[in-house]
Amino acid sequence: MWLIGWLMIAVHFIALLFAKVPGSIGLLGATVSLISLVSAGELFKTSIIPFRSETSSRWMTGLLLAVNALYITLLVVGARPVWILSVIAVLFGIGPLAITLAALPAGKYALRWSTVAQNVVLACFLLAFQNRPGNGANLALSAVMFTIYLGCSVNFFFAYRRATAGAFITIVGFVAWASVFVVGNWMLYRFPNIHVESEVWNLPKYLVAVGMILLLLESQVEDNKFLALHDALTGLPNRRLFEDRMASALERSRRTATQMALLVIDLDYFKQVNDTLGHHVGDQVLQQVASIFTERVRRSDTVSRTGGDEFSVILEEPTNREEAENVSRALRQLLDTPLSLNDHEVQIGASIGIAIFPEDANDAESLCIVADRRMYEAKHYSQRLNQETPPTRWKAISHRKPESKHTPRAPQ
Repeated sequence: MWLIGWLMIAVHFIALLFAKVPGSIGLLGATVSLISLVSAGELFKTSIIPFRSETSSRWMTGLLLAVNALYITLLVVGARPVWILSVIAVLFGIGPLAITLAALPAGKYALRWSTVAQNVVLACFLLAFQNRPGNGANLALSAVMFTIYLGCSVNFFFAYRRATAGAFITIVGFVAWASVFVVGNWMLYRFPNIHVESEVWNLPKYLVAVGMILLLLESQVEDNKFLALHDALTGLPNRRLFEDRMASALERSRRTATQMALLVIDLDYFKQVNDTLGHHVGDQVLQQVASIFTERVRRSDTVSRTGGDEFSVILEEPTNREEAENVSRALRQLLDTPLSLNDHEVQIGASIGIAIFPEDANDAESLCIVADRRMYEAKHYSQRLNQETPPTRWKAISHRKPESKHTPRAPQ
C-alpha cells in the first residue's frame, strides 16, 4: 500500500504539469493531481492500521476515497449547486461513523474512532466555510488535505511508538506535510506578494519518503535479529539463544543458591510421521508441539528447539526435582494425546531426560550431557518395552480423521 501511495504521488506530480494548461486539459490535470494527492494520503493512513484487512476497514477506505474524489471534483469544476457540497460534507462525518457503529465490536479500536473524530470535525469545518465568498473553496480544499495527512501522522504515531530515526522522521514529515496546507493559506492571506517555490512545499514529501525507507530497513534489521536467535518454523529460541538463556539461568541460580532444571525432549515417532505423511505434516507437528510446550510452562521458563525433533526446557526457580518430574510427566501426557492436524490425527509421544543444577552438574555442558543421557535411557527403555510387547500403537499413530457420517440416498 505504501508503494501504491507513492505511485499516486507520482501521478500527482505528472498531472500537475498539465494543471496550468488553459481549458479542459488544465481542469482535468488539476482534478487528477488533487485526487491523487488525497488518495495517497488515505492509502498511507490505511496501510499502517493493524485491522486493515477487516471488511469494515476496506469499506471505510473505499468510502473516504470516493467522497474525497467527488468533493474535490466539484470544488475544481466550480459550477455546482450549493446544496451538493453540503451533502458531501455531511458524508465526511456520517459515513465513517456509520461504518464504525455497524462494525462493533470491531469499532472499539482507538484508531477507528480517531478517524471518525477527525472526519466529523472536518465535516463541521466544511459546512461552516466551504461556501464562504472568495476563499471558501480554497479553505475547504486545504482542510481536506490537512485532515488526511494529520491522520497519517496520528496513525503512524500509534503504529511506531519507538525511539528510532525512521519513526521520528516519518511522523514529523507527515505533520509538516499537513501543516503545508495551513501555512500556505496563511502566507497567501498575510503576505500575498511573497512567492515561495513549490520545491519548498514539497520538502515534507521527501522527508516522509526517507522516513518510510528507514522504517523498512529497521523492520528488516529487527526480523534478521529475531531469525538469528529464533527457530524460523516454530518461533522458539534456537540453540544459540538457548545457550545464552542457560548461562543466565545458571548464574542466577548460583547467586541465589537455588535449583534449576533442564528437560531435554525427543519426539518418539517423528521420523515415521515424516516418512509416511511427508515433511509438511512434520512441520505442522513441530509447530503444534511448540505451542503445547509454551502454554504448559511458566513465562519465566524457556522452551527452545535445539534440534530437528528435539526440544529443551529450562525451568527456573522456584523449582526442584519433584516439580521438574511433574512438568515432564505432564508434557509426556500431552504428547501421548493424538494431535489434530488438517487431515490427520497424529500420536507421537516423547522421551524426556531431566538434569537438576547443582545436584547433577555444575555447568551448562555437563548439565546438557546428563539430561541427554537420561533422555536416551528413557528412549531405549521405551523401545525395549515395545520389542517385548509388539506395539499396536503405531498402527493408530496416523490416520485420517473420520468423514462425516452421511448415507447417500438411493436413486429414485
